[in-house]
Amino acid sequence: QVQLVESGGGLVQAGGSLRLSCAASGGTVRRYVMGWFRQGLGKEREFVAVMPRSGGSTYYADSVKGRFTISRDNAKNTVYLQMSSLKPEDTAVYYCAADRAPGWSPHPQWYDYWGQGTQVTVSS
Repeated sequence: QVQLVESGGGLVQAGGSLRLSCAASGGTVRRYVMGWFRQGLGKEREFVAVMPRSGGSTYYADSVKGRFTISRDNAKNTVYLQMSSLKPEDTAVYYCAADRAPGWSPHPQWYDYWGQGTQVTVSS
């Protein structure tokens, strides 16, 4: 089964950028649906972005559309989340998730594999 390790979180000022990485082992990312989720303090885990197995299309939550970009490097077996124009409301623990089922879903319970998360804090 695939193991996922996120990195790249940190503290950034509003308007700044960060790139999160999700390194996979024990499985090939192009054979999984790869998603990014986030969970703010006291909030439920929410969908951020997803790249289906085909890799041709990507989907985003309305709250991040136009600011975040999900991408995949098959050679490095890594998925990225480039975040720009960050806002204080983007503050959360960001998680990488994967699943081998066909299609995709914005619901976290659909995904079988999760990383440990990386904290992103955006100061105003």
